[in-house]
Amino acid sequence: MRFAALLFSLLLALPAFVAAREPAPPSPPLAVPGLAEAHLTPGHWIAALTEPDRVVLTPAQIATQNARMRTGDASIHDLAALPATIDGALVRGWVEALSELPDRERFDVHGKPVTRGDLQRIQANVALDAVPDSQPARHGMVVRRAALRTFPTRLRVFHSAGDTDIDRFQESALFPGDPVVVVHESRDGQWYFVVSQRYAAWIEKQYVAEGDRDAIHEWGRRAPFLVVTGATAHTAHTPENPGVSDVQLEMGVRVPVLADWPPMDQVNGQLPAAAHVIELPVRGEDGTLSFEPALLPRSADVASDYLPLTEANIIRQAFKFLGERYGWGHSYNARDCSGFASEIYRSFNVLIPRNTSAQSISPALNRLPFSADDSHAARVEALREARPGDLVYIPGHVMMVIGHVDGDIFAIHDTSGMSWQPEGADELVRLHLNGVVVTPILPMMSNATTPTVDRITSIQRIRP
Repeated sequence: MRFAALLFSLLLALPAFVAAREPAPPSPPLAVPGLAEAHLTPGHWIAALTEPDRVVLTPAQIATQNARMRTGDASIHDLAALPATIDGALVRGWVEALSELPDRERFDVHGKPVTRGDLQRIQANVALDAVPDSQPARHGMVVRRAALRTFPTRLRVFHSAGDTDIDRFQESALFPGDPVVVVHESRDGQWYFVVSQRYAAWIEKQYVAEGDRDAIHEWGRRAPFLVVTGATAHTAHTPENPGVSDVQLEMGVRVPVLADWPPMDQVNGQLPAAAHVIELPVRGEDGTLSFEPALLPRSADVASDYLPLTEANIIRQAFKFLGERYGWGHSYNARDCSGFASEIYRSFNVLIPRNTSAQSISPALNRLPFSADDSHAARVEALREARPGDLVYIPGHVMMVIGHVDGDIFAIHDTSGMSWQPEGADELVRLHLNGVVVTPILPMMSNATTPTVDRITSIQRIRP
């Protein structure tokens, strides 16, 4: 009887005993070495700053830097300064610099080789022989987010069969309200070759409305205005006016506000009681530009002015893209590494070039260059002195510094992936990240023997 009671009491205690000794289930591991859950919130990095809200550059300093960018950086086009008559040799130079047939085999989205005949037909559509010796400058404005292309074609082409992420005919994108100068037209009449502030490339004609030069540039200076401070914002859907319905506005896009709109007057069938009344460019059936009212919901992430350039705000803006899919040349309705950096800074009214090749050498920024003579230790020391918002460049890629943890430097960047070598392993581990991610910089490897740090070409610092 005494044995049975003892056995019974042991059986009662057994579940508690087992539960106490059983290890707690581990947290889901993060694929990136050294990355913790806390690192995926902007508050973690902001809390580590001693002066998170100190202004890095004032609006006046930003204006001075932007003026220096427009006059001193060859990749920036000052559209307002272009002459009323465009020389044909200049136009041919722009087109020829971009629309050059590839010298190696390309594949379509189905993995089939793009034939030489296909490429020749695309080249013929460029119609370079139709460029006149001179022409009047035709000014226009983009009305919807639209792709900028190497050639006047929607055909997507890739380096290899099965690789369908990086379309080699995709260059960039323009957003609603971006001004352009139309300098050429494709032979089929469906495409314009345009010069924008940061790029010259092909765009589908349906996304560009032509109008008066002064009216176009005045629209971009009007006040009051709103700046999109979220990753994107969308106008309200309206069947009454499709031209302003569901228009996607990207981070940093500025739109004028119709502040005196009567509160009892409808905008496209809806009272503006819970929305901002803004004005957007619209393309008419004849291709001409008009400006029409639209509603931007009050729930949209917008501000009544450009954000103050502080380290805390830089981090907050960068994290609004966290997890977005990587989009080479702004494909996939997303952005790539340089577009990610430039759109963050656009929300502060800071102008930087479009591509990493131009960003990394821009003389208008506070540049720290590196050469083959710089040691690994010197590069690491420079990174440890980097501040949030500093841009770190390797060939073809840019990363934005957000802070430091235990001697390592962390960045947020839009990347196809990274490689690293676990301790004791013989081979690199390749992480196909394909999006906006947070990673430490020091473990990153370019190949089995070269740390990524040793390939840094420059650090650009947007600060005094």
